Amino acid sequence: MDEGNDGSNQSQTKMSMSTKTPLSDIAQAFEELSELLGSQSQSQTKGKDQTLRLDTFCEACSLVSVLFSCLGLAFKFAELEYVAKVHDLVEASKRFDSLENVLDLDVANARVKTPGSHSRNLRRVRQGLDLIRALFEEFVSSDCYSLKDAASTAYAQVCAPYHTWAVRTAVSAGMYTLPTRDELLLKLNETDVTAERKMRRYIKAARPVIAYIDQLYISRNITLDW
Repeated sequence: MDEGNDGSNQSQTKMSMSTKTPLSDIAQAFEELSELLGSQSQSQTKGKDQTLRLDTFCEACSLVSVLFSCLGLAFKFAELEYVAKVHDLVEASKRFDSLENVLDLDVANARVKTPGSHSRNLRRVRQGLDLIRALFEEFVSSDCYSLKDAASTAYAQVCAPYHTWAVRTAVSAGMYTLPTRDELLLKLNETDVTAERKMRRYIKAARPVIAYIDQLYISRNITLDW
């Protein structure tokens, strides 16, 4: 029986690795963004600044939406906000070429932190990407780590400092409705092995993208405490 189960698990792992899944698409998209920024970083010695096309960025961010939907009611607030903000940036990409263009216009009009501004929405999308990064880090930290614990820790680290008491209370209550670890893996069509590999790929690729967005604000003398 054990040998049969081991064979079945290995077969499932191979299938998950070879089949395109939401996690594989997300990991690949952010690896491409990270590689693009990395290649531009090398060009900075030649006097060329880093730049990221807004439409390319939005395409990668749109893929992340499915992760929020898989987390259910607890992260419904994040899903609704994230999807709305990404949609706004998608519309903005029809008029602006890059993330820098969006920020520069809002800086010129003193609208960076104004509700509904593209710069504010970019900041919120960045938070969403960082929330998934933190969730993945907690998720892969231990085989027995519960999704509820992982999500609670990630939320407290990334989003809670910027949310009102009412929102934090609602999120805390919603944590009890999260799917189990196995249920999430099933929704994502992954095994523990394949999910961990793809999550680690996203974690590694998302860090320089998030740092790049942060630097866009910092270089324009905009604090990140909002």
